[in-house]
Amino acid sequence: MDKKDIVIKVCSGTGSLSAGGKDVLEAFRSLAASTGTQAEFRDRCTAHQVGCRGFCSRDVLVDVIINGEKITYELIKPDMVPRIFEEHILQGDPVDEWMAGEQHREFHAAQTKIVLSHCGEMDPESLDAYLASGGYEAAHQAFVRMTPGEIIEEIKRSALRGRGGAGFPTGLKWEFAGRMRSKEKYVVCNGNESDPGAFADRCIIEGDPHSVIEGMMICARAIGAERGYIYVRDSYALAVKRLGLALRQCREHGFLGSNVFDSGFDLDIRLYPAPGAFICGEATALMKSIEGKRAMPSPRMWRTAEKGLWGRPTVINNVETLANVPRILGRGAEWFAGVGTENSGGTKVFSLTGKVKNTGLVEIPMGVTLREVIYGIGGGMVEDRAFKGIQLGGPTGGCLSEAFLDSRVDYESLALAGTIMGSGGMVVLDETSCIVDTARFFLDITQAESCGKCTPCRLGLRRMFEILQRITNGHGRNGDIELLEDLGSHIRATSLCGFGMTAPNPVLTTIRYFRDEYAVHIKDRKCPALVCKNLLTYSCIQENCTGCGLCKKVCPSDAIRGTRKKSHKIDQDLCVKCGSCFDACKFDAVLRE
Repeated sequence: MDKKDIVIKVCSGTGSLSAGGKDVLEAFRSLAASTGTQAEFRDRCTAHQVGCRGFCSRDVLVDVIINGEKITYELIKPDMVPRIFEEHILQGDPVDEWMAGEQHREFHAAQTKIVLSHCGEMDPESLDAYLASGGYEAAHQAFVRMTPGEIIEEIKRSALRGRGGAGFPTGLKWEFAGRMRSKEKYVVCNGNESDPGAFADRCIIEGDPHSVIEGMMICARAIGAERGYIYVRDSYALAVKRLGLALRQCREHGFLGSNVFDSGFDLDIRLYPAPGAFICGEATALMKSIEGKRAMPSPRMWRTAEKGLWGRPTVINNVETLANVPRILGRGAEWFAGVGTENSGGTKVFSLTGKVKNTGLVEIPMGVTLREVIYGIGGGMVEDRAFKGIQLGGPTGGCLSEAFLDSRVDYESLALAGTIMGSGGMVVLDETSCIVDTARFFLDITQAESCGKCTPCRLGLRRMFEILQRITNGHGRNGDIELLEDLGSHIRATSLCGFGMTAPNPVLTTIRYFRDEYAVHIKDRKCPALVCKNLLTYSCIQENCTGCGLCKKVCPSDAIRGTRKKSHKIDQDLCVKCGSCFDACKFDAVLRE
C-alpha cells in the first residue's frame, strides 16, 4: 500500500473538543502507534485534527479514509474508538450503526464551500498542510507579480462585499485606502464576533487561520500597509492559540517580517486578544481599543480608509471577508462573482440554530432562498412543527415571518425586509416560540451592551426593554405598541453609531410582521406560544383528573386543592405559574393556556 493510505480525521473545533474530540484523537493515535508487529503500520496510518466541519450537533465527527474511500462517523466517544479501529481499519468492515446517515448528507449537499473548504479537511495547526493545499500562492502572486492597482481591480470585479454585516464593497474600501498618501497605513481583521449563537468567524479562525493571515497580507500589499492587527475575542481561547501559532510559523518562514517574498515590502501582523465587548465590533470603537483607549464609538466624519488607527488610513475587514481573498486571487474574480448574485459575489457563512432539525455552520451561495436553507440544509422544523419566523443578523438584526421564506439571502433583499446580514446568525422560530419574548431577549442584550456614550441608545434601549418586560409580565398597556415604534424610530435616527441605529430592529420588525401577537399579549393577557410565564393559567380538567395527588406533591405554593381519588382544583390566587403540576400529571388533567 501507498504511504499514509489510512487517514483518520477527527473534528477538533471548540464544539467537538467540548464533546471529547481530544480524547477521541488520542485514542486513535495510541492504537495506531501500538498496533501489530509491523512497524510499517505507523508509516501507513496517520490520525490528525481538523477544524469544525459545521454539523456541530453530531460531534465528535470522525472521517476514516482508506485508499481514498471515506467513511464518516458521528457522535463518537473515546470508548467507541477501539471497535472502529479493529473492525474498520484493521478488518475493512465499517461499523454501520455509527456511520453518518441521510441527515448528514442533506446538511452538506446543498452547501457551496469556499471559505470553509479547508475546515474539516486539514490540520489547522500545520503550515505544511496549508502550503500543500496551495496556501500563500495567492499572497506570493500579489507581492511579486501584481501591482496594488491590479489586486484592487481583481477584488472589485469579484463583487466581494464585507461579510461583517454592512456589505460595503471590499474592493472599493481598499481603493479608498490605496489612494491615500501616507507613510503609515494599517490593515485590521475584525474578529470581535459578539452575536449570541453566531460562531462563523470563530470556526474559520480555528479551522483555517492561515487563510485569514494570507487575506490580510494581500490587503496590506494592495493598500501599502506595513502593519496589521487581528482583533479577536480573548474568550475564543482556541482561536487565539491557533492564530498565534500561525503567525509564528509565518515569521519563521519569512512570510511576515522584512522583504516578504523578496519583494522589498515589509509587513508585520500582530494578534490583539481583547475582552470582546459587543460595541468593539463597531469600527471606531475597535480602533480606540487597539489604541489603548476606552472602546466607545466616534462620529463618522470620514472613512476609516482615510483616517483610522492613530489618524492613519486603515482598512478594517472581518474574518470571513479576508478568508475569501486568497480564493479570489487563486481562482479568479469571474469565478467568485459567478457563485453569487450580480451585486453580491460568493457565499455567506451562517450559524443555523433554533428549531430546525439540522443545526450548525453552513455556507451558502448568495441568492439562495430562506426556504432552501431551512427545509433543505436545515432538514425542516423540529417535530415537523409550523414555521413561525427567523431572526437574522443577531441582536441588531430583524425577525422575518413566513411570508419571506422565498426571499433571497442577499444584502438588498434582506435590507428591503427590514433586517441585515450581520455576523451570520440565523435563529429559526416555530409555533412554540413567543415573538414578544424573542424581541425582549435581544433587547436585553443590546441595552446591556450599549457603551452609553449617546443618550438615545443608552436610555432609549433601556426604556424599550422595560416596556417589553411589562408586556411579557402581563402588564402591557394600550399604546405600548405605538410607543415602542416611536422610540425605535427615534433611536435609529439619532444614535451615534451603527449599533444604536440597528439595535431597535428586533422590536420594529416583530411589530411589523407579528403585530397581532403583541396585541394578544396586551389586550387578552395571553401568550399564544405559552412561553411568557406570567401570562399562563393552569387549571384542572375535572373529567380527566383521577385525584392521584402527584400535582399536589410537587406544587411549591400549596395551590392544589382536593382529596385523594377525587378531582382537584388549582387556587389561582396561590398559583405561582411554575408549571410543576403540568409536568407531573400523567393523565393530561392539567390545562395550560
